[in-house]
Amino acid sequence: MLRQLVPLIALALATPASATGLEAVSATLLATKTMAADFTQTAADGKVARGRMLLARPGRIRFDYDNSKLLIVADGTRLSLIDYSVGQVSQWPVNATPLAALLDPAKDLARVARVVGETPAALRVEARDAKHPEYGSIVMTFTKRADAPGGLALEGWTARDAQNNLTEVVLTNVRSNVAVAKSNFVFRDPRVRVPGRPF
Repeated sequence: MLRQLVPLIALALATPASATGLEAVSATLLATKTMAADFTQTAADGKVARGRMLLARPGRIRFDYDNSKLLIVADGTRLSLIDYSVGQVSQWPVNATPLAALLDPAKDLARVARVVGETPAALRVEARDAKHPEYGSIVMTFTKRADAPGGLALEGWTARDAQNNLTEVVLTNVRSNVAVAKSNFVFRDPRVRVPGRPF
């Protein structure tokens, strides 16, 4: 199901909230203007996909999949899932997805997030909009690294959608605050036919 491929992700058992932990995550997100990484995505049905991710805050993210005609891209306003194999586009407001917690620098994490796990080496934070459970939730995992923006390095996330499906995204080869062109966050709409050009 296309919706299951949207890289959004998981709930964990709650532990007492840590203001210090949330402050650290907020500082890291504010210090991270752009990011490039490789990703491995495991969908609710167990299928694994790999590719490359680009991120530019506020509101922009792109997932290019290896060996697939799928593209997921957010342009600052809308998150679009494009399946070029069938010429289909599905769209949602970015702020109506769990990725809003990652992409919106104005998001007040103290109102929507809580620490659900912390060790000397790592931190896990769950974000969900209590007023809109249909938006799903996201659990972001960070490792504590002095050389990372804000002292935390994003390792990936797990998202739960409105149908209770989980998708896990693991990041590798992460580069923060690199040059990322805005042109990466637009896409060719397969519903607009160009003469002589296939989907």
